Amino acid sequence: MEKEYTAMKFRPCIDIHNGQVKQIVGGTLRDAGDWAAENFVSAQDAAFYARLYQKDGLTGGHIILLNPVDSPWYAATKAQALAALAAYPGGLQLGGGITPQNAGEYLTAGASHVIVTSYVFRDGKIHYGRLKEMEKAVGREHLVLDLSCRKRDGQYYIVTDRWQKFTETPVTLAFMEELEAYCDEFLLHAVDVEGKAQGIERELVQLLGQYGRRPVTYAGGVSSEEDLQALGTLGKGRLDVTVGSALDLFGGKLPYKKLVLLGK
Repeated sequence: MEKEYTAMKFRPCIDIHNGQVKQIVGGTLRDAGDWAAENFVSAQDAAFYARLYQKDGLTGGHIILLNPVDSPWYAATKAQALAALAAYPGGLQLGGGITPQNAGEYLTAGASHVIVTSYVFRDGKIHYGRLKEMEKAVGREHLVLDLSCRKRDGQYYIVTDRWQKFTETPVTLAFMEELEAYCDEFLLHAVDVEGKAQGIERELVQLLGQYGRRPVTYAGGVSSEEDLQALGTLGKGRLDVTVGSALDLFGGKLPYKKLVLLGK
């Protein structure tokens, strides 16, 4: 068995929507009208946060573009993302509308990895041809597979297209072990609790805690130090964590400076 990842660390985030750094309620995101329920809209640009994360020595965080390519806001959102990559080259991952055709641009611009869901999961299922194409385009060492999911009928199913469309693919240990041959890491947003700061998805965390063969970053619902402790315990120390809306950096109460200590 490969190395197990047992030291939980904090992965920072920069979510960009309509050209601004925001924290949104994940399950409310709609392409129609580029709308989402907002928890926080920053007066600072994405590069500000990238420089902050660099200063504090945080690595492996992610930038997420929350507008589709055909949105009138996409150019402004992309410009923010590129500015953040330029501010902290090699320190951040990037996801949102990634394809084999555009992934190279973001890697050249400074992304350490690209994060992919919708290109690989189409029509409710995984397309291995597209997955292999993506891996060939960027290399396994630069690819993060986003298995963000929502619960339906008692099981967590991967969702695509900015978390709006259910696939017929459940998150299972066997599936993750199958996918690990193609990627360097996994990212999972628990979409039903994303942006609500009302607690983690414990059942999902327990499931992910059984996997230890690639780095896995969990996001969704973290609102307190108790949540962080539960994440560490239920996840057996194998999960890294992203915190958004609950962070004082984004208008919440959880101290960013305390989480920085997890990022080292």
